[in-house]
Amino acid sequence: MFTGIILAIGKIAAIERKSGDCRLTIDTGNLDLKDTVLGDSIAVNGVCLTAVELGSHYFCADVSNETLSRTVLVNAKIGSPINLELALTPSTRMGGHIVSGHVDGMGQLLEKKPDGRSVRFTFKAPTNLAKYIAEKGSICINGISLTVNEVKGAQFSVNIVPYTLKDTTLALLVLGDLVNLEVDLLARYMERLMLGESAATPSGITEELLQKSGFFG
Repeated sequence: MFTGIILAIGKIAAIERKSGDCRLTIDTGNLDLKDTVLGDSIAVNGVCLTAVELGSHYFCADVSNETLSRTVLVNAKIGSPINLELALTPSTRMGGHIVSGHVDGMGQLLEKKPDGRSVRFTFKAPTNLAKYIAEKGSICINGISLTVNEVKGAQFSVNIVPYTLKDTTLALLVLGDLVNLEVDLLARYMERLMLGESAATPSGITEELLQKSGFFG
């Protein structure tokens, strides 16, 4: 588990293709790895990866076909900057929100414009994820815990303060870029709980179910 508070910016140092998936070598920059051991989880642009090789300023991780199909790591290039966060410990401050590192899908940057000293970014989420994104709710973008300011259909906006712009890779995004999205964990589980016993069937949430749950008069 993670908080979405980025600890350092690293970069992709090497990519080794292996039978359709790959092994990444990550230059961890200023990230302190002294308490990290083999098998630990590290979030790379919000993707939870397992350290299979470890040095003082780097680690290697295997990336499965499933992860490549759902995240922007499929487009990784040597030298690409990445956001890094170590997994939670019992003493970690919960400064962001609960982040699993299991990316739900990819969003696209549609607009960014100045908003006071901040910059407002507008993204488009995949249709199947839009229902989980709510105004003033939490969203994780490339591993960064952010608050949703506005939602219009599948589009949503977040305001990025100067500190976050300086200490993450968000400032490097250009229009059209894809980003990793992880929706709020509670929203996903709430949907499943609402289904009750019908969760065992493929029909999902229907108008009839919502009526039974009291959402319509």
